[in-house]
Amino acid sequence: MTLAQLRYAITVANSNSMNEAARNLFISQPSLSSAIRELEEEIGIELFRRTNRGISVTPEGEEFLGYARQVVEQYELIESKYVSKEHTKKKFSVSMQHYTFAVNAFVEMVKQFGMDEYEFAVHETRTYDIITDVKDFKSEIGILYLNDFNHKVLEKLFHEFNLEFHPILECSIYVYMWKGHPLADRDLITLEDLREYPCLSFEQGTYNSFYFAEEVLSTYEYKRLIKANDRATLLNLMVGLNGYTLCSGIICEELNGSDYCAVKLDSDEVMTIGYLARKGTTISKLGQKYLEEIAKYKDKALR
Repeated sequence: MTLAQLRYAITVANSNSMNEAARNLFISQPSLSSAIRELEEEIGIELFRRTNRGISVTPEGEEFLGYARQVVEQYELIESKYVSKEHTKKKFSVSMQHYTFAVNAFVEMVKQFGMDEYEFAVHETRTYDIITDVKDFKSEIGILYLNDFNHKVLEKLFHEFNLEFHPILECSIYVYMWKGHPLADRDLITLEDLREYPCLSFEQGTYNSFYFAEEVLSTYEYKRLIKANDRATLLNLMVGLNGYTLCSGIICEELNGSDYCAVKLDSDEVMTIGYLARKGTTISKLGQKYLEEIAKYKDKALR
């Protein structure tokens, strides 16, 4: 196995086309196909599935490419520092469910480290993508929640992908809505109270099992349900349709503004929000600082 073969495989995966990858690598298509075939034979797995419409990465290939990207990135860091003598920025990336407080913690961390020395990335994404982002080294840390309903399924997946979940805070369930909602002045809201209002839920794509839902009580039979894929859209739907979503109750007016509120749901459900990391790895200085900022929200969760 050579570094060139790893780079070839990564380029093919990014291009989804052997011809396009060959052009980007400035080599012939037969030479590239031969190099990929030799690599697959050596490692004993099929990296790509070839069809008339192009190629796609196999599940085994996704795992291999996660390690390959790490090797190539580390080599490029060494090369730029000791061979090219270039000044290379250190990188930090985090993937998360749609938590405003997690974004706010990221903002505070970036402010403290600055962007001259570091390159940052934040991914607000689907639950399964958070897990695979950490597994495939795209992100160092993943932020999500566990509860009595989903923990067995998700923990089985964590074990399969060699990941560990670390609790950060526990919180009750709240109804998040705009302050003009007819129920916004309540001290306590039941699911029956919410029956005539649309429940807003984050779309989970292919992995849309109840266990991957970002909202608790995902198996409840909601009379009206709207799915969306970003936080800004959900906020607009709250105002336009008197919609609501179920959340942790941690309010961040710095990012969402002061037009929204959280009211306690009449439920004994508890969410454990924590971070996901690769088993046996040491969290970077940037990652540790980010987790410190997240931990500050322990006392801000409504009770």
